Amino acid sequence: MKDKKSLIIYFSRADENYFGGSLKTIEKGNTEVIAEYIKDITNADMFKVEPLVPYSKDYMTCINEAKERTKSHNAEIKEKLVDISNYEVIYVGSPVYWGGMPEELFTALKDLNFNGKIVRPFVTHEGSSLSNIPNQLKEVCKGATVLDGIAITGSYVNESRNKIEDWV
Repeated sequence: MKDKKSLIIYFSRADENYFGGSLKTIEKGNTEVIAEYIKDITNADMFKVEPLVPYSKDYMTCINEAKERTKSHNAEIKEKLVDISNYEVIYVGSPVYWGGMPEELFTALKDLNFNGKIVRPFVTHEGSSLSNIPNQLKEVCKGATVLDGIAITGSYVNESRNKIEDWV
C-alpha cells in the first residue's frame, strides 16, 4: 500500500477527552496523531474534516452534541472534497462516537465517487474498537473495497507508530 497514491480523510477533536477513566485536555486529537503517522509512512495527502459548528471543548457537552448530531444526521462541515479520482487508497480516520463515525464524516464522504478505490479505516477509541465503522464505510463508500481497519486506544496513540507502520 505504501507505493499507491493515497489520501487520508479524517475527523479529529482535541480539547477535553476521555482517557481510561479520567478526563484530560489534549492539544491535538488522537485521530489526527494517527493520521500524521500514516502520512509520514505513506506520503499520503491529508484532508481534515472540520465541523461548521465546532464541538464544545467540554467533554460531557461534546458527547451530548455528538449524540444529537447522530440522531438528526445534521452535521455541516467547513469544506468538502469534491474529487478523489487521483487516489488509489483512501484512509478514513475517526474517533468512535456512539458506536460509529461522527456525522461530519458522513457529510464529507457521501457524495464522493469511490468506484475502484481501496478504503482503509482507522479509529481511535477508549474501549469500542472498530465498532460499526467498517460497516458504515461499506454503506457510504459505494464501489470501494473496504479492507480491515485498525483500532488504536486513544490513551496509547503516542506509542502506536510501530503498530501503524506494521498495519500500513
